[in-house]
Amino acid sequence: MKSPQDSSSAAHAAPQPATPPATPPDALAPVVLGLHHVAIAVPSIADARPVYEAALGMRATEVEHVADQRVDVLVLVAGSQRIELVEPSTEDSPISKFLERSGGRAGLHHLAWHVADVAAAIQRLKAAGVQMIDDSPRDGSHHTRIAFVHPRSTGGVLMELVEDPAL
Repeated sequence: MKSPQDSSSAAHAAPQPATPPATPPDALAPVVLGLHHVAIAVPSIADARPVYEAALGMRATEVEHVADQRVDVLVLVAGSQRIELVEPSTEDSPISKFLERSGGRAGLHHLAWHVADVAAAIQRLKAAGVQMIDDSPRDGSHHTRIAFVHPRSTGGVLMELVEDPAL
């Protein structure tokens, strides 16, 4: 006969661990490997830079001009995290338009996701019904290949896919 203490401990026994799931097939491997960077649109990198470098102590790379996107980009690093300050280099830059809509104030422009193969990621997302801005990869800053996902498919958030050979 069990004592009240026995039945109480049985009722509160830890559940048995589940068997770990089998490795998913390669076709189901995730597209996103992690966050690559957060991009902030700024009217002026020179004006914004001191807050990130001097006040926050982030390490900065050299400003890079990305001609086909008509922007200048400053990458700031803290630990393994990256922020990109993105400044328009022409009046018809997408960043100029973004800043105009925001009253000229800096703001979060997009989230960028690290992917192993941007071309394969584009095809997989398109097959899943995700609307892309870019149907093929293009060159990004710092020797990356990139593609943008349309915000209509992501709840209004602009997202970038980044294939980065440095990672």
